[in-house]
Amino acid sequence: MEIGIDSFASAMYGSKSLSSVDAMEQLLDRIALADEAGLDVFGIGEHHKKEFLDSATAVILAAAAARTSRIRLTSAVTVLSAADPVRIYQSFATLDLISKGRAEMVVGRGSSVEAYPLFGFSLNDYDALFREKLDLLLKIRDSEFVTWSGRFRAALDNQPVYPRALQQKLPIWLGVGGTPESFARAGTLGLPLMVAVIGGETHRFKPLIDLYREAGRRAGFTPDQLKVGLHSPGYVAESTEQAIADYYPGYAELWTKLGRERGWPPVTRPQFDNLIAEKGVLVVGGPQQVAEKLLRHSEALGGVDRFTFQMDNAGLTHSQLMHSIELIGKEVIPLIA
Repeated sequence: MEIGIDSFASAMYGSKSLSSVDAMEQLLDRIALADEAGLDVFGIGEHHKKEFLDSATAVILAAAAARTSRIRLTSAVTVLSAADPVRIYQSFATLDLISKGRAEMVVGRGSSVEAYPLFGFSLNDYDALFREKLDLLLKIRDSEFVTWSGRFRAALDNQPVYPRALQQKLPIWLGVGGTPESFARAGTLGLPLMVAVIGGETHRFKPLIDLYREAGRRAGFTPDQLKVGLHSPGYVAESTEQAIADYYPGYAELWTKLGRERGWPPVTRPQFDNLIAEKGVLVVGGPQQVAEKLLRHSEALGGVDRFTFQMDNAGLTHSQLMHSIELIGKEVIPLIA
């Protein structure tokens, strides 16, 4: 199982905000440490909100590429529905050249919808936009010269797209939440699957992952082509007690705030305790407990090829995040190897 981290480039540590310059510098320090510590992948999300600095994902990853040598660098996720697939491919192909073949992307429709009005798209076209743009992106990825037509973008007539990625087939993962159609789509296309699990119990996704694998099998793809990744909130400290003490206050603050915006109830400590329990989604604890939980999740889902922690959304300080990265590299990864 590959282990990595996803970040939204937050400029907030709980109620304390950093300057954007300091927050970006610290983020790049964490990516460099993840590379040194032996983590496999680091992902940067995409938002267009004041509290996050990740609107230009490929730019951040290119800066990280200059400071790293082995870790894979990916989006998490690229909101493809509100973007131009030509420019997305060009940006990540350029990143692939800078990083000498370490670029990837995870594409999705986005759980935050601010990109749609910002770039002139309608939420009424939420799924149609994604289907069409994914089709174009894959054609660009697979062919230097592209002939294509669609509803939301000007047609291409044997048009070349440059630069080309160093990797012969730039990895494109499909980011999904809980929609069966999305799981089946990924399988039919033979794309690796990145499942965002942010609430409830992880094992409930097993029927959807089975749907993905069956759709892939029917489309003629082999099991090794049908990779499954899992993205969940998590944090590693010296002990489970310390991890909870560090993580819970900021987690409760953030998710209670989001709840007010989206109509969810406030976070309670019993609810949090359920989420860090054996089957709960939160991967929070000491190294041994976290490794055991990752292995349980993998077994419950029929095998997980990649797991990424979302850590910088719970008011944790830069030093806490840095120490957690060190623990993941030195203690968690050896336990699941």
